[in-house]
Amino acid sequence: MKKSTIIANFCSPIKTVWNIVTDNTAYAWRSNVVRIEVSDDGNSFTEFTNEGFETQFTITMKNPYERYEFDMKNKNMNGHWIGLFSKDGSGTKIEFTEEVEVANPIMNLFVKSYLKRQQETYVIDLRKSLGE
Repeated sequence: MKKSTIIANFCSPIKTVWNIVTDNTAYAWRSNVVRIEVSDDGNSFTEFTNEGFETQFTITMKNPYERYEFDMKNKNMNGHWIGLFSKDGSGTKIEFTEEVEVANPIMNLFVKSYLKRQQETYVIDLRKSLGE
């Protein structure tokens, strides 16, 4: 398993950051996602990238304003994502960790740098959506 963690601080209140991150029906702020389909019960969703690649997610924990977790899988990998949220003064600190396993040994060489780029893009997009 390969693991990557990103930590970032935002000026926005924790409730605002939480609501943006956990609302899978409002994804226009995500630069690398063109569509998200949410299950009827809201416990799973599928993301589609600009290239048409799809990843399935199953929410495993959702403690408002504290912790959000899900399992994820696509044809290249499976793994788990943990999002920790905490107050930082009047702002918010996030710590997002992804741990994935890939079947292809060659992809295994590059997956950690890929995860890091994805996380950096996510934080940049989130910061823009917050107007920061």
